[in-house]
Amino acid sequence: MARQIKLSGRAYPLFEVAGLVMQKPERYTVGFKVIKHRDEASKKDVAVQPLFVCNLDDTLWLNEEAAAEHALKAHFETFYQTEKMPCDPPKGVWTLVAQCGMTGDLLGPPNFHGYQEKLRKLHAERFSRMNFDMYKSRVKIVKDEAIVKQWTDSVSFRFEYTALNVPEPKMLQSMEEVRAHFAEVHQPSFIKQVDSFTPKADAKLPAALQTLLRVSLDKEKRFPIRIATALSNTFASMGLQFFKRDKTVVHVAVARPHHLDTENSVVSETTKKIIDHINTNLGTNRKRLVETLAPSPAPAEAAVEGGAAPAPSPLTLEQQAVLNDLHWLIHQGHVIEFASGMLETAKKPAPRPTPTPKAPKKADKQPAAPEPNAPEAVTAEVAPASATETVAVDDVAASLAEEAPAAEEAPAVEVEAEHPAVSGETTPENPPQAA
Repeated sequence: MARQIKLSGRAYPLFEVAGLVMQKPERYTVGFKVIKHRDEASKKDVAVQPLFVCNLDDTLWLNEEAAAEHALKAHFETFYQTEKMPCDPPKGVWTLVAQCGMTGDLLGPPNFHGYQEKLRKLHAERFSRMNFDMYKSRVKIVKDEAIVKQWTDSVSFRFEYTALNVPEPKMLQSMEEVRAHFAEVHQPSFIKQVDSFTPKADAKLPAALQTLLRVSLDKEKRFPIRIATALSNTFASMGLQFFKRDKTVVHVAVARPHHLDTENSVVSETTKKIIDHINTNLGTNRKRLVETLAPSPAPAEAAVEGGAAPAPSPLTLEQQAVLNDLHWLIHQGHVIEFASGMLETAKKPAPRPTPTPKAPKKADKQPAAPEPNAPEAVTAEVAPASATETVAVDDVAASLAEEAPAAEEAPAVEVEAEHPAVSGETTPENPPQAA
Protein backbone atom coordinates (compact mmCIF):
# COMPACT_ATOMS: atom_id res chain seq x y z
CA MET A 1 0.00 0.00 0.00
CA ALA A 2 2.83 2.40 0.84
CA ARG A 3 4.52 1.56 -2.46
CA GLN A 4 1.29 2.24 -4.36
CA ILE A 5 0.92 5.64 -2.65
CA LYS A 6 4.53 6.54 -3.45
CA LEU A 7 4.29 5.45 -7.08
CA SER A 8 0.96 7.13 -7.79
CA GLY A 9 1.72 10.26 -5.78
CA ARG A 10 -1.94 10.51 -4.84
CA ALA A 11 -3.30 11.52 -1.44
CA TYR A 12 -5.64 8.92 0.06
CA PRO A 13 -8.05 9.51 2.99
CA LEU A 14 -6.53 7.53 5.85
CA PHE A 15 -9.87 6.20 7.08
CA GLU A 16 -10.87 5.00 3.60
CA VAL A 17 -7.55 3.13 3.34
CA ALA A 18 -8.32 1.60 6.75
CA GLY A 19 -11.73 0.63 5.39
CA LEU A 20 -10.01 -1.24 2.55
CA VAL A 21 -8.04 -3.23 5.11
CA MET A 22 -11.22 -4.12 7.03
CA GLN A 23 -12.93 -5.45 3.89
CA LYS A 24 -11.15 -8.83 4.06
CA PRO A 25 -10.26 -10.80 7.23
CA GLU A 26 -6.86 -11.84 5.84
CA ARG A 27 -5.76 -8.21 5.85
CA TYR A 28 -5.83 -7.79 9.62
CA THR A 29 -5.39 -9.76 12.84
CA VAL A 30 -7.39 -9.62 16.06
CA GLY A 31 -5.93 -10.07 19.52
CA PHE A 32 -7.34 -10.09 23.05
CA LYS A 33 -5.79 -8.20 25.96
CA VAL A 34 -6.85 -8.20 29.60
CA ILE A 35 -7.59 -5.05 31.57
CA LYS A 36 -5.95 -4.78 34.99
CA HIS A 37 -6.71 -2.89 38.17
CA ARG A 38 -4.59 -2.13 41.20
CA ASP A 39 -5.06 -4.49 44.14
CA GLU A 40 -4.39 -2.42 47.24
CA ALA A 41 -3.94 -5.49 49.44
CA SER A 42 -1.14 -7.04 47.39
CA LYS A 43 0.02 -3.78 45.75
CA LYS A 44 -0.05 -5.53 42.37
CA ASP A 45 -1.94 -5.15 39.12
CA VAL A 46 -4.57 -7.87 38.85
CA ALA A 47 -6.53 -8.87 35.73
CA VAL A 48 -10.24 -8.12 35.97
CA GLN A 49 -10.95 -11.10 33.72
CA PRO A 50 -7.97 -13.45 33.28
CA LEU A 51 -7.25 -15.30 30.05
CA PHE A 52 -5.86 -18.83 29.69
CA VAL A 53 -4.30 -20.51 26.66
CA CYS A 54 -4.16 -24.22 25.91
CA ASN A 55 -0.72 -24.68 24.32
CA LEU A 56 -1.77 -27.95 22.71
CA ASP A 57 -3.87 -26.18 20.06
CA ASP A 58 -3.52 -22.44 20.90
CA THR A 59 -7.11 -22.01 22.02
CA LEU A 60 -8.20 -19.21 24.36
CA TRP A 61 -10.34 -19.65 27.49
CA LEU A 62 -11.78 -17.51 30.26
CA ASN A 63 -10.90 -19.84 33.15
CA GLU A 64 -8.37 -22.55 33.85
CA GLU A 65 -10.98 -25.27 34.47
CA ALA A 66 -12.58 -24.82 31.04
CA ALA A 67 -9.15 -24.86 29.36
CA ALA A 68 -8.19 -28.05 31.17
CA GLU A 69 -11.50 -29.75 30.33
CA HIS A 70 -11.01 -28.83 26.67
CA ALA A 71 -7.44 -30.14 26.64
CA LEU A 72 -8.51 -33.42 28.22
CA LYS A 73 -11.42 -33.90 25.84
CA ALA A 74 -9.71 -32.84 22.61
CA HIS A 75 -6.35 -34.55 23.29
CA PHE A 76 -7.39 -37.44 25.53
CA GLU A 77 -5.54 -40.11 23.51
CA THR A 78 -2.29 -38.16 23.84
CA PHE A 79 -2.25 -38.67 27.60
CA TYR A 80 -4.40 -41.76 28.33
CA GLN A 81 -5.23 -45.15 26.86
CA THR A 82 -8.73 -46.54 27.38
CA GLU A 83 -9.52 -50.21 27.91
CA LYS A 84 -13.04 -51.70 28.08
CA MET A 85 -13.26 -54.34 30.81
CA PRO A 86 -16.28 -56.72 31.35
CA CYS A 87 -17.97 -56.73 34.74
CA ASP A 88 -21.02 -58.28 36.41
CA PRO A 89 -24.38 -56.80 35.32
CA PRO A 90 -26.46 -55.08 37.98
CA LYS A 91 -28.33 -57.58 40.13
CA GLY A 92 -32.11 -57.63 40.21
CA VAL A 93 -34.98 -57.66 37.75
CA TRP A 94 -35.37 -54.41 35.86
CA THR A 95 -38.60 -53.72 33.99
CA LEU A 96 -38.23 -50.01 33.19
CA VAL A 97 -35.56 -47.35 32.69
CA ALA A 98 -35.52 -43.55 32.63
CA GLN A 99 -34.57 -41.86 29.35
CA CYS A 100 -33.69 -38.24 28.64
CA GLY A 101 -36.50 -36.77 26.55
CA MET A 102 -34.13 -34.45 24.61
CA THR A 103 -30.99 -36.51 23.97
CA GLY A 104 -32.32 -40.08 24.26
CA ASP A 105 -29.59 -41.04 26.75
CA LEU A 106 -30.49 -43.96 29.02
CA LEU A 107 -30.22 -42.96 32.69
CA GLY A 108 -31.18 -46.30 34.23
CA PRO A 109 -34.04 -47.24 36.59
CA PRO A 110 -34.96 -44.45 39.04
CA ASN A 111 -34.19 -46.79 41.96
CA PHE A 112 -30.73 -47.71 40.60
CA HIS A 113 -27.86 -46.43 42.80
CA GLY A 114 -26.19 -44.42 39.98
CA TYR A 115 -29.37 -42.81 38.62
CA GLN A 116 -29.28 -39.45 40.45
CA GLU A 117 -25.57 -38.96 39.76
CA LYS A 118 -25.99 -39.62 36.04
CA LEU A 119 -29.06 -37.38 35.86
CA ARG A 120 -27.26 -34.42 37.43
CA LYS A 121 -24.12 -35.00 35.36
CA LEU A 122 -26.06 -34.96 32.07
CA HIS A 123 -27.88 -31.80 33.16
CA ALA A 124 -24.60 -30.06 34.07
CA GLU A 125 -22.87 -31.04 30.82
CA ARG A 126 -25.66 -30.44 28.31
CA PHE A 127 -28.45 -28.33 29.86
CA SER A 128 -26.86 -26.24 32.61
CA ARG A 129 -28.82 -23.14 31.51
CA MET A 130 -32.11 -24.92 32.14
CA ASN A 131 -33.63 -25.17 35.59
CA PHE A 132 -32.93 -28.64 37.02
CA ASP A 133 -36.57 -29.32 37.95
CA MET A 134 -37.68 -28.31 34.46
CA TYR A 135 -35.08 -30.63 32.95
CA LYS A 136 -36.13 -33.41 35.29
CA SER A 137 -39.72 -33.09 34.07
CA ARG A 138 -38.51 -33.89 30.54
CA VAL A 139 -37.23 -37.33 31.62
CA LYS A 140 -39.56 -40.13 30.54
CA ILE A 141 -40.01 -43.68 31.86
CA VAL A 142 -39.71 -46.45 29.24
CA LYS A 143 -40.92 -50.04 29.80
CA ASP A 144 -39.75 -51.47 26.48
CA GLU A 145 -37.81 -54.73 27.02
CA ALA A 146 -35.34 -53.98 24.22
CA ILE A 147 -34.45 -50.62 25.70
CA VAL A 148 -34.15 -52.13 29.20
CA LYS A 149 -31.77 -54.76 27.81
CA GLN A 150 -29.78 -52.05 26.04
CA TRP A 151 -29.25 -50.29 29.37
CA THR A 152 -28.32 -53.59 31.09
CA ASP A 153 -25.68 -54.28 28.46
CA SER A 154 -24.28 -50.74 28.79
CA VAL A 155 -23.57 -51.22 32.50
CA SER A 156 -22.12 -54.74 32.12
CA PHE A 157 -18.62 -53.39 31.49
CA ARG A 158 -16.35 -50.68 32.87
CA PHE A 159 -13.47 -48.58 31.56
CA GLU A 160 -9.91 -48.46 32.81
CA TYR A 161 -7.45 -45.72 31.84
CA THR A 162 -3.68 -46.05 31.54
CA ALA A 163 -1.67 -42.85 31.93
CA LEU A 164 0.80 -42.24 29.08
CA ASN A 165 3.80 -39.91 28.73
CA VAL A 166 4.76 -40.42 32.38
CA PRO A 167 7.87 -42.11 33.85
CA GLU A 168 5.81 -45.02 35.19
CA PRO A 169 2.45 -46.10 33.68
CA LYS A 170 -0.42 -45.71 36.10
CA MET A 171 -3.86 -47.35 36.04
CA LEU A 172 -6.88 -45.13 36.75
CA GLN A 173 -10.34 -46.51 37.50
CA SER A 174 -12.65 -43.58 36.67
CA MET A 175 -12.81 -40.25 34.85
CA GLU A 176 -12.65 -38.46 38.19
CA GLU A 177 -9.23 -40.03 38.79
CA VAL A 178 -8.22 -39.11 35.24
CA ARG A 179 -9.14 -35.45 35.76
CA ALA A 180 -7.28 -35.30 39.05
CA HIS A 181 -4.20 -36.93 37.47
CA PHE A 182 -4.27 -34.53 34.49
CA ALA A 183 -4.59 -31.49 36.78
CA GLU A 184 -1.60 -32.61 38.85
CA VAL A 185 0.74 -33.86 36.12
CA HIS A 186 -0.05 -32.19 32.80
CA GLN A 187 -2.12 -29.07 33.41
CA PRO A 188 0.72 -26.81 34.69
CA SER A 189 2.70 -27.50 31.50
CA PHE A 190 -0.04 -26.96 28.92
CA ILE A 191 -2.44 -24.41 30.45
CA LYS A 192 -0.93 -20.93 30.86
CA GLN A 193 -2.37 -17.61 31.99
CA VAL A 194 -1.61 -14.74 29.58
CA ASP A 195 -2.12 -10.98 29.48
CA SER A 196 -2.63 -10.86 25.71
CA PHE A 197 -3.07 -13.38 22.93
CA THR A 198 -3.81 -13.46 19.20
CA PRO A 199 -5.72 -16.65 18.30
CA LYS A 200 -5.79 -18.19 14.86
CA ALA A 201 -8.39 -16.88 12.43
CA ASP A 202 -10.44 -20.11 12.57
CA ALA A 203 -9.92 -20.76 16.29
CA LYS A 204 -12.97 -21.70 18.35
CA LEU A 205 -13.67 -19.20 21.14
CA PRO A 206 -15.93 -19.26 24.21
CA ALA A 207 -19.34 -17.66 23.66
CA ALA A 208 -18.44 -14.51 25.64
CA LEU A 209 -15.28 -13.92 23.59
CA GLN A 210 -17.16 -14.57 20.34
CA THR A 211 -19.66 -11.87 21.30
CA LEU A 212 -16.86 -9.47 22.22
CA LEU A 213 -15.09 -10.20 18.94
CA ARG A 214 -18.23 -9.64 16.86
CA VAL A 215 -19.10 -6.36 18.60
CA SER A 216 -15.52 -5.07 18.32
CA LEU A 217 -15.28 -5.93 14.62
CA ASP A 218 -18.62 -4.24 13.92
CA LYS A 219 -17.38 -1.07 15.63
CA GLU A 220 -14.07 -1.17 13.74
CA LYS A 221 -15.81 -1.61 10.39
CA ARG A 222 -18.05 1.38 11.10
CA PHE A 223 -15.19 3.53 12.37
CA PRO A 224 -11.73 1.89 11.87
CA ILE A 225 -9.86 3.98 14.45
CA ARG A 226 -7.44 1.24 15.53
CA ILE A 227 -6.55 0.17 12.00
CA ALA A 228 -6.09 3.82 11.00
CA THR A 229 -3.78 4.42 13.96
CA ALA A 230 -1.73 1.33 13.13
CA LEU A 231 -1.56 2.41 9.47
CA SER A 232 -0.42 5.91 10.39
CA ASN A 233 2.45 4.53 12.48
CA THR A 234 3.50 2.10 9.74
CA PHE A 235 3.18 4.64 6.92
CA ALA A 236 5.20 7.18 8.91
CA SER A 237 8.03 4.68 9.35
CA MET A 238 8.03 4.25 5.54
CA GLY A 239 8.47 7.95 4.89
CA LEU A 240 4.89 8.93 4.05
CA GLN A 241 3.39 12.21 5.27
CA PHE A 242 -0.01 13.25 6.65
CA PHE A 243 -2.15 16.36 6.31
CA LYS A 244 -5.70 17.45 7.01
CA ARG A 245 -7.98 18.66 4.27
CA ASP A 246 -10.67 21.14 5.31
CA LYS A 247 -9.50 20.66 8.90
CA THR A 248 -11.37 17.34 9.15
CA VAL A 249 -10.21 14.56 6.80
CA VAL A 250 -6.74 13.11 7.42
CA HIS A 251 -4.92 12.15 4.20
CA VAL A 252 -1.73 10.17 3.64
CA ALA A 253 0.55 11.19 0.76
CA VAL A 254 4.16 11.39 -0.36
CA ALA A 255 4.51 14.99 0.89
CA ARG A 256 2.72 17.54 3.01
CA PRO A 257 1.15 20.52 1.23
CA HIS A 258 3.76 23.26 0.77
CA HIS A 259 2.78 26.51 -0.93
CA LEU A 260 4.82 27.57 -3.96
CA ASP A 261 5.07 31.32 -4.57
CA THR A 262 5.56 31.42 -8.33
CA GLU A 263 5.95 35.21 -8.29
CA ASN A 264 9.00 35.21 -6.03
CA SER A 265 10.46 31.77 -6.84
CA VAL A 266 12.56 30.77 -9.81
CA VAL A 267 10.50 28.13 -11.61
CA SER A 268 10.09 27.07 -15.22
CA GLU A 269 7.42 28.49 -17.47
CA THR A 270 5.72 25.09 -17.62
CA THR A 271 5.53 24.96 -13.83
CA LYS A 272 3.86 28.40 -13.74
CA LYS A 273 1.33 27.28 -16.34
CA ILE A 274 0.50 24.15 -14.33
CA ILE A 275 -0.08 26.18 -11.16
CA ASP A 276 -2.18 28.78 -12.99
CA HIS A 277 -4.29 26.13 -14.75
CA ILE A 278 -5.07 24.28 -11.50
CA ASN A 279 -5.93 27.52 -9.68
CA THR A 280 -8.26 28.71 -12.44
CA ASN A 281 -9.88 25.34 -13.24
CA LEU A 282 -11.43 23.94 -10.08
CA GLY A 283 -11.66 20.13 -10.08
CA THR A 284 -9.32 19.56 -13.01
CA ASN A 285 -7.29 16.37 -13.39
CA ARG A 286 -3.99 15.49 -15.02
CA LYS A 287 -5.57 14.42 -18.33
CA ARG A 288 -7.32 17.76 -18.82
CA LEU A 289 -4.20 19.54 -17.62
CA VAL A 290 -1.97 17.85 -20.20
CA GLU A 291 -4.46 18.33 -23.05
CA THR A 292 -4.80 22.01 -22.21
CA LEU A 293 -1.10 22.83 -21.90
CA ALA A 294 0.19 20.40 -24.55
CA PRO A 295 -2.62 19.28 -26.88
CA SER A 296 -2.22 15.98 -28.67
CA PRO A 297 -1.62 16.15 -32.43
CA ALA A 298 -4.53 15.40 -34.74
CA PRO A 299 -4.81 11.65 -35.53
CA ALA A 300 -3.56 10.53 -38.93
CA GLU A 301 -6.26 9.94 -41.57
CA ALA A 302 -4.66 6.77 -42.88
CA ALA A 303 -7.11 3.90 -43.41
CA VAL A 304 -7.06 1.16 -40.85
CA GLU A 305 -7.33 -2.38 -42.17
CA GLY A 306 -10.27 -4.40 -40.92
CA GLY A 307 -11.83 -1.34 -39.25
CA ALA A 308 -9.70 -1.79 -36.10
CA ALA A 309 -9.22 1.24 -33.86
CA PRO A 310 -5.88 3.00 -34.29
CA ALA A 311 -3.25 2.44 -31.62
CA PRO A 312 -2.91 5.28 -29.10
CA SER A 313 -0.25 7.76 -30.07
CA PRO A 314 2.78 8.13 -27.76
CA LEU A 315 3.25 11.22 -25.63
CA THR A 316 4.84 14.20 -27.26
CA LEU A 317 7.90 15.90 -25.82
CA GLU A 318 5.74 18.81 -24.62
CA GLN A 319 3.31 16.45 -22.85
CA GLN A 320 6.17 14.56 -21.21
CA ALA A 321 7.62 17.85 -19.99
CA VAL A 322 4.27 18.78 -18.41
CA LEU A 323 4.03 15.39 -16.67
CA ASN A 324 7.62 15.64 -15.41
CA ASP A 325 6.97 19.06 -13.88
CA LEU A 326 3.66 17.84 -12.41
CA HIS A 327 5.46 14.85 -10.88
CA TRP A 328 7.99 17.19 -9.24
CA LEU A 329 5.26 19.51 -7.94
CA ILE A 330 3.33 16.58 -6.39
CA HIS A 331 6.36 15.07 -4.67
CA GLN A 332 7.33 18.50 -3.29
CA GLY A 333 3.82 19.06 -1.91
CA HIS A 334 3.12 22.10 -4.12
CA VAL A 335 0.31 20.23 -5.92
CA ILE A 336 -1.98 17.61 -4.35
CA GLU A 337 -3.50 14.87 -6.50
CA PHE A 338 -6.33 13.29 -4.53
CA ALA A 339 -7.53 9.71 -4.83
CA SER A 340 -10.32 10.81 -7.18
CA GLY A 341 -7.73 12.30 -9.57
CA MET A 342 -8.61 15.91 -8.74
CA LEU A 343 -5.67 18.34 -8.63
CA GLU A 344 -5.34 21.14 -6.11
CA THR A 345 -2.51 23.52 -5.25
CA ALA A 346 -1.22 23.96 -1.72
CA LYS A 347 -2.78 27.10 -0.27
CA LYS A 348 -0.75 29.96 1.07
CA PRO A 349 -0.78 29.87 4.88
CA ALA A 350 -2.54 32.76 6.56
CA PRO A 351 -0.19 35.17 8.35
CA ARG A 352 -0.09 34.98 12.09
CA PRO A 353 -1.66 37.95 13.88
CA THR A 354 0.71 40.40 15.52
CA PRO A 355 0.65 39.83 19.29
CA THR A 356 -0.73 42.73 21.32
CA PRO A 357 1.90 44.14 23.69
CA LYS A 358 1.09 43.49 27.33
CA ALA A 359 0.71 46.37 29.77
CA PRO A 360 3.47 46.54 32.38
CA LYS A 361 2.54 45.15 35.77
CA LYS A 362 2.31 47.45 38.74
CA ALA A 363 5.12 47.15 41.22
CA ASP A 364 2.82 46.77 44.22
CA LYS A 365 0.91 43.87 42.65
CA GLN A 366 1.98 40.34 43.46
CA PRO A 367 2.23 37.92 40.50
CA ALA A 368 -0.73 35.60 40.19
CA ALA A 369 -0.18 32.09 41.49
CA PRO A 370 0.00 29.46 38.74
CA GLU A 371 -2.81 26.97 38.30
CA PRO A 372 -2.23 23.58 39.92
CA ASN A 373 -0.16 21.27 37.67
CA ALA A 374 0.20 24.04 35.09
CA PRO A 375 3.70 24.61 33.63
CA GLU A 376 5.26 27.96 34.45
CA ALA A 377 6.66 30.39 31.84
CA VAL A 378 4.68 28.88 29.00
CA THR A 379 2.49 30.85 26.60
CA ALA A 380 0.03 29.50 24.08
CA GLU A 381 -0.24 30.95 20.59
CA VAL A 382 -3.23 30.24 18.38
CA ALA A 383 -2.98 30.94 14.66
CA PRO A 384 -5.68 30.53 12.01
CA ALA A 385 -5.19 27.43 9.87
CA SER A 386 -5.18 27.37 6.09
CA ALA A 387 -7.72 25.51 3.99
CA THR A 388 -5.37 22.51 3.81
CA GLU A 389 -3.87 22.15 7.27
CA THR A 390 -0.70 20.11 7.73
CA VAL A 391 -0.28 17.97 10.82
CA ALA A 392 2.81 16.30 12.26
CA VAL A 393 3.04 12.53 12.37
CA ASP A 394 2.95 12.60 16.17
CA ASP A 395 -0.36 14.46 16.01
CA VAL A 396 -2.12 11.91 13.79
CA ALA A 397 -3.34 9.83 16.73
CA ALA A 398 -4.78 12.94 18.38
CA SER A 399 -6.43 13.98 15.13
CA LEU A 400 -8.06 10.57 14.78
CA ALA A 401 -9.25 10.69 18.39
CA GLU A 402 -11.02 13.98 17.66
CA GLU A 403 -13.06 12.21 14.98
CA ALA A 404 -13.82 9.18 17.16
CA PRO A 405 -17.22 8.77 18.86
CA ALA A 406 -17.60 9.06 22.62
CA ALA A 407 -15.79 6.29 24.44
CA GLU A 408 -17.83 3.57 26.06
CA GLU A 409 -17.11 1.73 29.28
CA ALA A 410 -14.25 -0.68 28.63
CA PRO A 411 -15.02 -4.42 28.88
CA ALA A 412 -13.08 -6.70 31.16
CA VAL A 413 -11.28 -8.09 28.09
CA GLU A 414 -10.70 -5.87 25.10
CA VAL A 415 -10.13 -6.83 21.48
CA GLU A 416 -7.04 -5.30 19.94
CA ALA A 417 -6.57 -4.90 16.19
CA GLU A 418 -2.93 -5.44 15.30
CA HIS A 419 -0.97 -3.88 12.48
CA PRO A 420 -2.60 -4.81 9.16
CA ALA A 421 -0.89 -7.17 6.79
CA VAL A 422 1.01 -5.32 4.05
CA SER A 423 0.84 -7.25 0.81
CA GLY A 424 0.07 -6.79 -2.82
CA GLU A 425 -3.60 -7.58 -2.19
CA THR A 426 -4.03 -4.60 0.07
CA THR A 427 -2.98 -2.15 -2.62
CA PRO A 428 -6.05 -0.07 -3.48
CA GLU A 429 -6.55 -0.99 -7.12
CA ASN A 430 -9.62 1.25 -7.25
CA PRO A 431 -8.59 4.42 -5.40
CA PRO A 432 -11.24 5.62 -2.91
CA GLN A 433 -13.02 8.84 -3.67
CA ALA A 434 -11.70 11.88 -1.85
CA ALA A 435 -13.86 13.05 1.02
